[in-house]
Amino acid sequence: MRYIKLGKTGLEVSAIALGCMSFGEPDRGGEPWSLGADASRDIIRQAFEAGVNFLDTANGYSAGSSEEIVGQAVRDFARREEVVLSTKVWMRMRPGPNGAGLSRKAIFAELDASLKRLGTDYIDLYQIHRWDYDTPIEETLEALHDTVRSGKVRYLGASSMYAWQFTKALYLADLNGWTRFVSMQDHYNLIHREAEREMLPLCADQGIGVIPWSPLARGRLTRARDTATTRAATDEGDKILYRDEDQAVADRVHEIARKRGLSPAQIALAWVMRNPTVTSPIVGVTKPPQLTEAITAVDVELDEDEAAYLEAPYQPHPSVYLEESFYKSRPAAGSR
Repeated sequence: MRYIKLGKTGLEVSAIALGCMSFGEPDRGGEPWSLGADASRDIIRQAFEAGVNFLDTANGYSAGSSEEIVGQAVRDFARREEVVLSTKVWMRMRPGPNGAGLSRKAIFAELDASLKRLGTDYIDLYQIHRWDYDTPIEETLEALHDTVRSGKVRYLGASSMYAWQFTKALYLADLNGWTRFVSMQDHYNLIHREAEREMLPLCADQGIGVIPWSPLARGRLTRARDTATTRAATDEGDKILYRDEDQAVADRVHEIARKRGLSPAQIALAWVMRNPTVTSPIVGVTKPPQLTEAITAVDVELDEDEAAYLEAPYQPHPSVYLEESFYKSRPAAGSR
């Protein structure tokens, strides 16, 4: 396994991060494809044995069940100081006022709840899951700064927002002497490359670590054409993020994979990792062989001609999931 500094920090993370959204007890509000504790633990242990030290979860994944499974696995299979444990805040955790978002009250309450579920007294990377359009960003930033000062959080990260929003947050943190975000968890893969326009150049300029979510496009880049899966049939996010014409890119991923004697997942991940701004793509898996493919992708290199061939059919995508109106109409929507 290769390890990389996260942005300008001294924190070393594995070149692949294990995404834990697919871990969660089915009776705890998990998705139809979520794994229960036993299957999840097997994958987490496999990741640790392969040198993966970076785990990414969120308070809202399976209503907290993901954090519980991850926390117990860390205690059973690793030494806490060797694991980079990241989680997120923003998603709705209960009905009524203050049950979601990034107010000072919500952040403090959800941080303590996450620590309890994870069974740890600190979180390495605490991330805001989305931009909160109903809370002043100054309130959010000062509250996050105080979580670091309290010793409960080591580093702060952000996820999926417009570049102007991230710029504003970085500027205000610097202006007020608050702890700065060190990472951006953005949506980035071969069929959704909108981050290349503004967000990735901003991160490169500011020394921000980039940990893309959905580098395999929720399986669209790895499934053979017309393959039916539980996730493909039930994942509403897939229908929001991707379109039928994206299949042209997926077909080229499969073509290059056949020529190289590799899997489509290895090719798609190798393409993401060849971007020098990317630190560690977050890979969600539900089967051990999928994790093996992701780990071996670290050593796969694409040449310029292969990369250009993969990129040629790309069609721009609207980032509708970043709009305020999207969240107003779909409370706590989006499983990433």
